[in-house]
Amino acid sequence: MHDPAALNPSTPPPPDAAAPASPPERITPRPGSPETDAAAPGDDSAQTTAPITPPRPPGPVSLVVLAALAVGYTLWAAQELILPILLAAFFALVGNPILRLLGKLRLPRVLAALIVLVGGLAIAGTLTLQLAEPASEWVRQVPRELKQVGPKLRQMTKPLQDANRAAQNFARAAGGESTAKPVQVVKTELNDPYRSLTATPRYVAQVLAVVLLTFFFMVFGESLQRNAIALLPNQQKKKLTIDILHSIEREISRYVLTISLINSGLGLALACALYALGVPLQESLLWGTMAAILNFAPFVGPLIGMAVMLLMGFVAFDDPGASLLPAGLYLLLHTIESQVVTPIVLGRRMRLSPLVLMLALMFFGWLWGIVGLLLAVPLLVCVKLLLARIEGMEGWSKLME
Repeated sequence: MHDPAALNPSTPPPPDAAAPASPPERITPRPGSPETDAAAPGDDSAQTTAPITPPRPPGPVSLVVLAALAVGYTLWAAQELILPILLAAFFALVGNPILRLLGKLRLPRVLAALIVLVGGLAIAGTLTLQLAEPASEWVRQVPRELKQVGPKLRQMTKPLQDANRAAQNFARAAGGESTAKPVQVVKTELNDPYRSLTATPRYVAQVLAVVLLTFFFMVFGESLQRNAIALLPNQQKKKLTIDILHSIEREISRYVLTISLINSGLGLALACALYALGVPLQESLLWGTMAAILNFAPFVGPLIGMAVMLLMGFVAFDDPGASLLPAGLYLLLHTIESQVVTPIVLGRRMRLSPLVLMLALMFFGWLWGIVGLLLAVPLLVCVKLLLARIEGMEGWSKLME
């Protein structure tokens, strides 16, 4: 039998007949589509992309707490090593603006650092020599003067004492207790002279360490900073780190120097006011220096200064009204300094929240004592400026204002 399709050429072939396959149509993907981003096995022009790594999950809270406790214990246990370094860095920051000024005069950095250090030591030595005599005299007179202050204080607080004694007697009588005074046990402690002998060389060594470290910070601090930045792998990171460090160092130096000048002005004003009241010049300088040093610790330092000024007023003046004048003058000068002078000079950029400031003072005072109180504010300002310069941490810096 013959195929009808073969006899009639015009007849179309059946659907299942074999036909020559046409070449498949090539679909060109759109730019930016997922097909263009995927790399073909044999296509050399295809772009290869790095695998996307998932973000690192945050560490557990327990590890963060343990790390914070470990850092706090290390700071407390190694305070004899850490405190001289921090004090030296603090003094170097005070001297850095003066070093820049001397550098503009084409002085070598070693010579400029030596001039600044010797000048600071000369000022400190002069003040120490001038204030050593009145300070030692006050230390000798304190027990005798306190005996004289006692009757004045008892006379002023006699109504309160009588009311308190009457309330205690009434409470004991109502509770059926005897009004006889209980037996008090007094404990005495003997002073060990060998303890002071062994502690003196250690204190001298720490002072020398602070002086030497201050000199080395001023001379080799910049070169050490450059060498540390050179270890960073990326040029962009180096540039960002240099910008952050330079800005923080410049602002911290300006802040520390400004606060030091403001506190010195407060101490000088208090010394002049006390001298005008009739206090001898050396004693006036002693109390002014004390006020300048205590003002580095906000809130806590002025409270201590007020107590000392009250004691000094009761010792120096017989009239109860005149006895309150030194404390009143100190309070007035401190209010002007804290509410008018410091906000105008420093502005809002260096403002700190009183709550954060009190927490920092409590923490560093508990950790390092008096030195911690003096270093709490510069350390807190340094942390605030560092957080303000790091991307993503600006909110924490605003939280501290």
